Amino acid sequence: MRADIRHVTEYAYDEPAWDSFNEVRLHPEASARQQLKSFHLLIEPEASSVTSHRDYFGSIVHHVHVHEPHRVLRIEAQALVITKPLPTPPSMPLSALAEVRGEASEFLIASPRVPPGNWPEVFGVARPSPDDDLPTFLRDLTHQFFTQFTYKPGATSVRTTIQEFARAQQGVCQDFTHAMLGVCRTLGIPARYVSGYLYSGGEMVGADATHAWVEALIPGAGWTGFDPTNDVLAGEKHIKIGHGRDYPDVSPVRGTFYGGGQGSLDVEVRVYGEQAQ
Repeated sequence: MRADIRHVTEYAYDEPAWDSFNEVRLHPEASARQQLKSFHLLIEPEASSVTSHRDYFGSIVHHVHVHEPHRVLRIEAQALVITKPLPTPPSMPLSALAEVRGEASEFLIASPRVPPGNWPEVFGVARPSPDDDLPTFLRDLTHQFFTQFTYKPGATSVRTTIQEFARAQQGVCQDFTHAMLGVCRTLGIPARYVSGYLYSGGEMVGADATHAWVEALIPGAGWTGFDPTNDVLAGEKHIKIGHGRDYPDVSPVRGTFYGGGQGSLDVEVRVYGEQAQ
């Protein structure tokens, strides 16, 4: 699929702000599944400097400094990406994970937004046996969370905990993803948080902002995406930016500034997709 992405983040301030420093993670990943044809970052007012580096997890991070006083800061990311469909992961027992857990240990331990807990019991997930099929279990877990929780924008915030989501049973893709990560890691399944974009064509939810889903490690197939918010495998309509342990590792834009007074934030994402030739 060919995906043309426009992502606009706009901060508006009551009073002039200055020396705004922002860390921007909006650069789509380049991989065997995903070709990045172009990427542009547009800053208004003009940035004093823009630098970049790869973070610990391999994502490209841009550092944007706007020195001059401003009442509005606009960060627009434009990207053109070609994605490929993924094959269905092969069947294999959960016991096969013993061979790969060592190479993915950081996605098995607790993280700030995915703390230790009896998450299978909290969310009513039946613990699988070592002989159960791993891809089938993950697909069933994706479906269970899709049917169990209600997608409701505004019901939660970026600071909502898994415990709060478990009580409310409603939230957004970030909450679905953190909950599924908790269950997977508790069961010894390496799993990581993915930030990206979604072309829905009106068929799926979560396309009006950056989207989140889970990647679980399946021996022989590698990291495979599961989207519990939409009850699908992450395929060619999912455009990956990067991954980490949880949301703070891949938050799209964050930073600091002086002045500004009271401010407001507006985010607009548009993904235009068509089948690649």
